[in-house]
Amino acid sequence: MAPSPLSPDRPALVTRLRAAGCVYAEDEAELLIDAADSPEALADLVDRRVAGLPLEHLLGWAEFCGLRVALDPGVFVPRGRTALLVSAAAAVAGPAPAVLDLCCGSGAAALVLARRLAPRWLAATDLDPAAVACARRNLAPLGVPVFEGDLFEPLPTRWRGRLDLVVANAPYVPAGAVALMPPEARLHEAPMALDGGADGLAVLRRVAAGAAEWLAPGGHLAVEISVGQADALCAVLAGRGLEPAVVHDHDLDATAVTARRPV
Repeated sequence: MAPSPLSPDRPALVTRLRAAGCVYAEDEAELLIDAADSPEALADLVDRRVAGLPLEHLLGWAEFCGLRVALDPGVFVPRGRTALLVSAAAAVAGPAPAVLDLCCGSGAAALVLARRLAPRWLAATDLDPAAVACARRNLAPLGVPVFEGDLFEPLPTRWRGRLDLVVANAPYVPAGAVALMPPEARLHEAPMALDGGADGLAVLRRVAAGAAEWLAPGGHLAVEISVGQADALCAVLAGRGLEPAVVHDHDLDATAVTARRPV
């Protein structure tokens, strides 16, 4: 007997998703079924997923550090490995810190840090208008301002030298490697969220330069990086007078670097 319209053929759906390269086909099938309000809507979602659209863009949200983060098409999808960046940032933050989330994307890191740190002040910035709109939607309930502009540029100048923690999931993929990324990322996320220049450190060099000016004495910068780039980034940070340290998580296959501005 064929399945009823309200009871989709789950095995067939899983088989189709797996054939399209979806590693977690069973989980994705359930999420797509839950997101659809009709057989036609489900068929459309599955067709678009098989065509390569990110699951999170289809659902309209991504799970990050236990939170459901609203996500718009084209906006950078928060990765599970970025949980290390958030943890590393929280570990070096003092009580009630003033926090800035640079290159905030959807605002996922800021959402988590708002709950973990209870900052006295928290803001975010991004250069991509679509990301800014998405982050504002996520962060508005917390009263967190999201500024549109290049790194520290849109911030009020009175905040210079007063930030306790700057978190940046800036682009760090070398330009020549962007074409090797999964199609979900390189075709459906903003290139500015991925491309880190010739060696992947072009944006992070500017982050380091800005952090040296905008951090308060004793404040910290925390960034995500690949393990193979960590030493080069540490040299950049040290050259700006910051004191870097590397954190790695083998289970997440993730690397973060924190850097303290000396007192």
